[in-house]
Amino acid sequence: MSMFLLEAIAGLLIHSTSLLADSVDMLGDAIVYGFSLYVIGRSSVWLGRAALLKGVIMAVFGIGVLAHVVFKTVHGFLPIAEMMGVVGVMALAANLICLLLLRQHQHDDINMRSAWICSRNDVIGNTGVLVAALMVYLFSSPWPDIAIGLLIATLFVWSAIVIIHEASREFSSSQ
Repeated sequence: MSMFLLEAIAGLLIHSTSLLADSVDMLGDAIVYGFSLYVIGRSSVWLGRAALLKGVIMAVFGIGVLAHVVFKTVHGFLPIAEMMGVVGVMALAANLICLLLLRQHQHDDINMRSAWICSRNDVIGNTGVLVAALMVYLFSSPWPDIAIGLLIATLFVWSAIVIIHEASREFSSSQ
């Protein structure tokens, strides 16, 4: 939760779409990881509900980031690349630890698979933030940050579709 707050505040203060996108993903992860722990060992219906919740949260966050991309495109704020890099490295370190911890459980059930997908997306998003920070620094342009924010949002929405589809199959097979 602390990484969400750090990234969200930094993203808003330095006008970084990619950091803001990554921060809302962190919040979603905190919510769904808690629910994932709650449903461990429960019926497939509960596992499906947990995965569905993750999918819906990712879809909502993806749409929210898309809205921010539109806002930033209209207003064109230049983010502070150095701060993007510092916060991006901290978030990447935190998410790599989570991904490594979940790696051995990625095929256990739909609940753990969706948690692993969320962590994988985090690492991809963090790497994107670092690439955006470098490109913003080199070109003094907000467009790399906007582009990476858009890619992260697209990844959220795509992953949400996959997870919601898998959750739907889980519900169908349990009935």
